[in-house]
Amino acid sequence: MHREDASDLLAFLAVARERSFTRAAAKLGMTQSALSQIIRNLEERIGVRLLNRTTRSVTPTQAGERLFLNIGPKIEEMDAELAALSELREKPAGTIRITATEYAAQAILMPALAKILPNYPDIKVEVLIDYGLTNIVAAQYDAGIRPGELVAKDMIAVRVGPDLRMAVVGAPSYFEGRKRPRKPQDLTEHNCINLRLPTHGGSLYVWEFEKNGRDLHVRVDGQLVFNGAGALLDAALKGFGLAYLMEGHVQPYLSQGRLIRVLADWCPPFSGYHLYYPSRRQPSPAFTLLVDTLRYRGR
Repeated sequence: MHREDASDLLAFLAVARERSFTRAAAKLGMTQSALSQIIRNLEERIGVRLLNRTTRSVTPTQAGERLFLNIGPKIEEMDAELAALSELREKPAGTIRITATEYAAQAILMPALAKILPNYPDIKVEVLIDYGLTNIVAAQYDAGIRPGELVAKDMIAVRVGPDLRMAVVGAPSYFEGRKRPRKPQDLTEHNCINLRLPTHGGSLYVWEFEKNGRDLHVRVDGQLVFNGAGALLDAALKGFGLAYLMEGHVQPYLSQGRLIRVLADWCPPFSGYHLYYPSRRQPSPAFTLLVDTLRYRGR
């Protein structure tokens, strides 16, 4: 079928459905005279009269009625299918790849996914647990979650959590026979559980403190080194030494008395978690849904 025939058939169907050139022309967004010329051209090409025209009415001829009854439903099916495809395009779907620290994934990302995934089975999420400042563009990740102060300035950043605090904690069994540190320098006398970062050549994380505008960084030492917060927490609970973890990560164990916190006055709040992604990224419906669900509203 030629493109001209297809468009002219649509014009014919409009007239046959409305039984009026005036109403059909209005729905098609053209003049009545232009529509009338299209129908005449169609009739001339196929050699059959399709419409009976009088001053009062327009009705299909026998050939026109046959064409209307056979072609009309097929056109409607095509319209319905195109509409369904459009809805599918707008329906949140696809894979989202995100890099996050272990605690960010646990405390921020998982609660959001619990709201989304059951209702949107076509969305898939891949999460990389990483403590480094991953180049999400080079690594082909859609987004990352990090404290706001660590997000690069050329990224779009959306706050997804409240302010954070670090906590130095140890098990009651660890403090038996030991003095609790009163200032960060006292940590050099303690067995501290270290975190090895993938950035900067795999160096050990330097514990950061602040009080009354004074910043203090302490390189601690101990018998254990891990590359994940979960292992640090487990070792601290077992009494192997002091751990430096997110306050929210250890709060349940502090409440239960399974951990004891020290140096709290040296651990002020800092910028909460932000979801960040490249400014040139065109968000998909699935990504937009995730961002909206994660967005922090001061709750």
